[in-house]
Amino acid sequence: MIRLSVNINKIATLRNARGGNVPDVLKVAVDCQKFGAQGITVHPRPDERHIRYSDVRQLRKLVSTEFNIEGYPSRDFMDLVCSVVPEQVTLVPDPPDALTSNAGWDTVANEGFLKEVIAEFRSKGIRTSIFVGTDLKLVAHAARCGTHRVELYTEPYALEYPENAARALAPFAQAARVAHENGLGINAGHDLNLLNLRYFAQGIPHLDEVSIGHALISDALYFGLENVVQMYLDCLR
Repeated sequence: MIRLSVNINKIATLRNARGGNVPDVLKVAVDCQKFGAQGITVHPRPDERHIRYSDVRQLRKLVSTEFNIEGYPSRDFMDLVCSVVPEQVTLVPDPPDALTSNAGWDTVANEGFLKEVIAEFRSKGIRTSIFVGTDLKLVAHAARCGTHRVELYTEPYALEYPENAARALAPFAQAARVAHENGLGINAGHDLNLLNLRYFAQGIPHLDEVSIGHALISDALYFGLENVVQMYLDCLR
């Protein structure tokens, strides 16, 4: 079964808007696991506008499934990850002030940098995944950077899906095949939701895991967190 990792950044955004500890980020992570999610994802940013570095350290004690930390590999981020030692780190190329991730790595131009970063995480026994688009050359070249997996950046799929689902899916299916041929595991994330997830999951070969936050947490406002986790899991079965 394709694994569901719940990104809880939006819970932290809501908490930080008011101060205090409501909603409780730690409790939500524990509950998501209890409701069936097979992983918890966080993306701490330098300004800590949602998930804080202190949250990451506390979550490490509570995440009993798979802990996935996303971020740009600045020195502070790398030090945090190496001290926490999650099961997976996902590397994104966005600058510190980016609103959200919006592109994959140029794995050719950044090969040397990524090799050094990934080698440090590998020395700690941390599985690495790097954000990529559907350029087949860049997907294949990711293997030369030493990563274990790639995460397909799926916003283009989500945008085109309502107009032409098959056309939207095609480049991602091909990218997944190329990744698999090059010995890479395959994750996916960004703008996947209850409308487009099932079709994506059924059409992408060798898909290991999806990371979903914004849509899932938004849906939980209407349907409740436990129900929504089950609804997303159903899309992946």
